[in-house]
Amino acid sequence: MTDGLRFAFGTLSVLPVRVDRWDRPTAGRAMLWAPLVGVVLGGLAALLGGGLRLLDGGPLLGAVACVAALAALTRGLHLDGLADVADGLGSNKPAADALRIMKASDIGPFGVVVLVLALFTQVAALAQAFGGSARLGAFGVVLAAATGRASLLRGCLDGTPSARPDGLGATVAGTVLPRSALVTGVLLVAAAAGGGWAAGGAGTAGLRLAVGALLALACGLGCAALLLAHCVRRFGGITGDVLGAMVETATTAALVVWCLFAAA
Repeated sequence: MTDGLRFAFGTLSVLPVRVDRWDRPTAGRAMLWAPLVGVVLGGLAALLGGGLRLLDGGPLLGAVACVAALAALTRGLHLDGLADVADGLGSNKPAADALRIMKASDIGPFGVVVLVLALFTQVAALAQAFGGSARLGAFGVVLAAATGRASLLRGCLDGTPSARPDGLGATVAGTVLPRSALVTGVLLVAAAAGGGWAAGGAGTAGLRLAVGALLALACGLGCAALLLAHCVRRFGGITGDVLGAMVETATTAALVVWCLFAAA
């Protein structure tokens, strides 16, 4: 499990972690740790954004800081995947040609538009949450980051094919066993509900935000699953870019739902 934890942090973040094993069994264990990576990265981003909010920097500045921190902590890996998938899907070309477009180093018009809209949506949703309080905004970014990485469990679930014979997608595709994913999912649900309750405090507010956290988690994972299904039909399987796009899709959807409850 230590090798899997190293693999997770080494591939999903810029944190200085040495990765010694790159085999498929280790990759499968790593994906089970992916939500924890999200919690850590989201916590670091929340410290920055929440700190600015507490220092009267304003909700918008706190939100921008959180989104920027998450991008920096991953070197924009998932954002790049989102843009590449948008270009591939938007090209309306056969699977082989679309995959070549996604692998190219440049970014096309579809990628630019989707990337800008996703970032604007994340900032707007977080600003709304930070408008409620620094605590609500901080928990929102942790919840969203964990939800985004939890979508990788579905993306790498046993039976999910790889669109290419090599690359990160081929290494992790189909490596997560359903039983292991279920255990991780139960733990994540419990953590989301508990965190939402704590963010809202005791009584009705805590219960409302616990429900909001669970709905944000479910919505994020559901949107990522829909994207996965479309990409598998379109490309014949997953790639590293598809997984990155799933992370950003789940993150954005979770933030949108959470801000509706945080601002109520």
